[in-house]
Order: sequence, then C-alpha cells, then structure tokens
Amino acid sequence: MFLLLFLGLGWRQLILHEHYREQEAFQNQRRVLYPGPRGKIFDRNGNVLVANRPRFAAVVYLNDLKKEIGQERKHLSKQLRKTQPDLSYRERFEEAAWGSRLNVLQAYLDQINQILERDDEVVLKKLKRHYGYRRLMPFPLINDLTHTEYAHLIEQLPIGSPIQIYTSTAREYPQGSLAAHTIGYVVSDESIPEKGVPGEGLKTFSYKGKSGRSGLEKSFEDTLQGHVGGEVWLVDPMQYQHAPVPEKSLLPRPGDDVITSLDIDLQRVAENAIGDRTGAAIAVDVNTGEILVLASKPDYDLNDLTPFISNKVWKDIGERGAFLNRAFQGLYPPGSTFKLITAIAAMRADKLGPAEPLTCGSHLRVGNRLFPEHSNASFGQVNLPRALEVSSNVFFYQVGLRTGIDPISAEARRFGLDEPTDIELPHEATRMIVPDREWKQRVKGFGWTKGDTVNVSIGQGYLLVTPLQMARFAASLARRETRTKLTLLKQPAGKIIDHEAEPIGLTGAQYYAILQGMSRVVSLSGTGRWAAVEGVNIAGKTGTAQVRHEGKPLTIAWFLGFAPIDNPKIAVVIAMEGTEEDDNYGGGKTAAPIAQKIFHNYFYPTDNRLAVNSR
Repeated sequence: MFLLLFLGLGWRQLILHEHYREQEAFQNQRRVLYPGPRGKIFDRNGNVLVANRPRFAAVVYLNDLKKEIGQERKHLSKQLRKTQPDLSYRERFEEAAWGSRLNVLQAYLDQINQILERDDEVVLKKLKRHYGYRRLMPFPLINDLTHTEYAHLIEQLPIGSPIQIYTSTAREYPQGSLAAHTIGYVVSDESIPEKGVPGEGLKTFSYKGKSGRSGLEKSFEDTLQGHVGGEVWLVDPMQYQHAPVPEKSLLPRPGDDVITSLDIDLQRVAENAIGDRTGAAIAVDVNTGEILVLASKPDYDLNDLTPFISNKVWKDIGERGAFLNRAFQGLYPPGSTFKLITAIAAMRADKLGPAEPLTCGSHLRVGNRLFPEHSNASFGQVNLPRALEVSSNVFFYQVGLRTGIDPISAEARRFGLDEPTDIELPHEATRMIVPDREWKQRVKGFGWTKGDTVNVSIGQGYLLVTPLQMARFAASLARRETRTKLTLLKQPAGKIIDHEAEPIGLTGAQYYAILQGMSRVVSLSGTGRWAAVEGVNIAGKTGTAQVRHEGKPLTIAWFLGFAPIDNPKIAVVIAMEGTEEDDNYGGGKTAAPIAQKIFHNYFYPTDNRLAVNSR
C-alpha cells in the first residue's frame, strides 16, 4: 500500500508536474493586452494627415476599493434589514453588493465633479458589465479628459487617492475635413491581435484598440495597426489583480507610417473652390499615376468622429449625404467629355478624318425625333478641333451614327470605363455602365436604336461612370496610352510604374487633331475658357450632363483636362452635381473655374493671389 502511495505521489509530482502547473496558471493567472499606437499618415510633402493624441481618463481599480466596498456593503445590509425586512437574504445581498459598489464609485466621481465642476454619474448598467467581463481592468469614471481637466486633476487630487489618470491614444486629424473621405476614420475594437504576446491560452482581457472603418485607415489596416503588448497578472480568488509576472510581459509598439501621394495644399485649393456645393475634384500626376487630389463634397470633420462617433454626428453626416465619396462612388453620365472617346473610336475605325468637315445645323433628325444642338445654334461646316472647341452635339451625333455603338463601347472599355480603377480605397463603385446592344437586351429587354447611339455619342443615355474613372482616362489620354494605374501611395523617385496599358492607337495627325481641339476649348472662344491659366498651355474638355433625381431635372457639370500640352504633368477632372432645378450648372461656368484654381496652384504654388481669367 505504501509502495502504491509513493508511486501515485511520484506520478503526480514528476509525470503530471507540467499539467498541474498549467492548471494552476490557468486558474491563478490572467493576461492583459495593450494595443500599440497606430502609425501616422502623411501627404507627399511630409505634412501630417493623421496622428495620435494622448487621451486621458480618470479611472479606479476595483481591487483597490475592496475594503471600502466591503464596509459600505455591511452598512447597506443593516439599513436594508430595517427598511425592507421582507427581502430575502439573496435579494438583500444582491442589492447591498451593487449598491455598495455604486456608492463608493460615485463618491470618488463626486470628488472629480467638484474639482472639474461637472455633474457626471456612475451608470449601474456599465458597472455591471465591467464587473462581469472586465473586472481586472480599470473602471473609467470619466473618459477623454481635456488637457485642462487633466491638469486640474493632477494638481488637486489628494495624495494616495485610488483615482488614477490612465493615458491612451486617440486619432487626431490636423487637417480637419480635408480629404476626409480619402483618409477615413477608425472605430473602437476589442478584438486586437494576440500573436506573439506571452500567456497564450490564459483568460485574456484587453484594452480597446482601434481599427480602420473607411478610407486609407481601413485599406492600410495591417500597416497602421500597432503591435500589441501585454503582461500576465496573478489574481486572487475574486479575480482581482494581485501582482504582475515580470518575465511574461511585452511592450506595445507603434504601427508603421503611410506616406500618401496626396498634396494637401492642392487638396485645400480644390475643396475651397468647390465650397458648399456638391461635387468632386481629382488631380493625377500623369507620369506616375499618383493621385494628388481626391476631393468630395459635402464632407465632415474627421475630429468629430474621434474618439467615438456620437449619434448626433452620425445622423448629421447621413442627412447631408456626406458619407458618399463622390470621387469614386458617385455614378454620373459623363456628358460631352465622352465626345473624346467617340472621336477616338471613330478615327480608329476610319469613320472620321482628323480634319474632315461635317455640316452641323441646329439639330439632327434621327427617325421621327429631332436631336438638338446644345445652344440651338447652327455651327455650319465643322471639323474635329472646332467641334471640340464649341462642343457641337450635332457633329458628334453624325460621328456616332457613322461609327456605330459597338466600336464606341469597345473604346470606352479599352480605357477601363466599365470597371473599377482598383485604387487603394475600399468600397469603390462597381455598377458603372458602358451600354451596347447585348447590355440593353439583357437589362432592358428590348433592342438597340439609333437614338441610343446618338445619346451615347455625347455622353448621355445609359452611360454611367465615376469621376475617378474619367481622371484615369484624362491621364491616359495625356500619355497616349489606354489605362493609367492610379495610386494613393507616394512612389519612390525614379520608379517606373507598370501601367498595364497599350498605345492609344492614333496616328500623329489624329492625336494632334484632338490636342488642337482640347487646346481651343481653353482658348478665349472655347467652352472651357474659364480654366485658362496665363503661361500654361492647357488641354481641356467641358461637359454638361442632364439627369433626373427624385423626379427633378438636374445637371452634372464636368471639366476634364491636362497640362502642359507639350509635356503633360497633371490631369484634372471636376464633376459638380446640381442638387436643385435652378442650380443651372454648366461645365464651362461651374466646373472649369475649379480646375483653373488647381492648375494655377500646381504651376504657381508660391503665388497666393487669386488667379484671374481674362477673355
């Protein structure tokens, strides 16, 4: 029997030693995780777009208050026996337990209220949740103290007070609402990564971290997310902290930074030019595909979304339609900017000569319907450069009918107008439409007509594209290629981007005819003259599309262009969305002046004077 006893002891002490150590640790140890600060986001010139600010909270650890809570519970139990003798022992115990915790915490919160002249109260529901699931963590009495409140508490709290100031980080957006849709925002997240932190397998508690919800904050979550740290604590039978385990700790580390291609100064110019109106502005480096400006209005101040988003702020943004990033989520008919696609398709199909004149009256009859010129004027004999200069509808009606819908649709797809740009942002629109015979039969249920071709040839009808797609087209046209690879990341100097494009497929004379027309658009007599910048030769094209929204006829004003013509460096696209019937937007008078300010600031960045166009 003694032999069996010794064998059993040996078995448990020697063979099962590690098993019991693991059981002991599982019962007596807890792991606490600390999220690392997120990385910063910069513009191409080193300006800070997103940083971290210290966030101060007044907290207490419940285990520091056990003695006070116990005394208060005894006191409350005596009172309850006198005042509510009908309560059962369990009911009296529960009420005394929660009442004592609430009273002690409120007493310390009242100390803070007196110092800060506040009237905050401890919420029992939050206390119960914390006690049940986060007992090892500090209980927040006040979150997000201002710097002034922080200073007052540090100065006036009694020495030895259990109230502690816990410091974490919150996102800070120095640029306010600039590029808000592109930058994005973060939300609180308790599911922070645990990889590499000691104490795997232990019951784990974690401080709330942040994760990207939209924009660059979401796209580059893996890069920006801080590296989690943690420590292991011994706990008492009530699951309160007792002492840390020194050899089981890991310090948190900040995430990596992201350097974007944005030029925040140029972004500010674009957004100020749009003002309180609704629309989008995009500027692209023609050679690298880097996006310099990606603006959408209406917008919101990102600082209103940190450290959390209130219901009031969320409702306001939603009611104003400000969550929509119109630059790459807004779908609009491209209007007369699409005439460039029609012209390219016609010349590549040998349906139009670069200098061939067509007779353009005040309208064109197609079947039983009259399709009018935009100004009800007759332009007479018009060639391609002149047609682009005055944006003649009748000219492109004829060109579209000559060419047919199939080559026009194929050309639009060749430039990628039927698919997303794959920019490094989440939730890019995917429902763009480049219609053709098969599409109409499948979606609408009936055949294609010549009237459909006429509408598409001037950028109307079923066509739907995003401003970002048109910006890619503008940059590609400037480079005499089809698909520019766009990016929101600053590219290393000298890096050559693989644009996965093919040559535009035009002869020198054909391409020159388009450039000549686009140059004349921004001349004194062109529809885009309000985009002109002294000393800069700009190629442009205006457009005004008609849409119906909630039964109201509205207009979308476009400008598309690049400069300088002989050595393109920047491409710009503006799309302004009319919201009321009397907005009366037009590509020349509404969109072109915004493009002018972007061009002017790009080529004359040190000239702070308001650029003035002269006729």
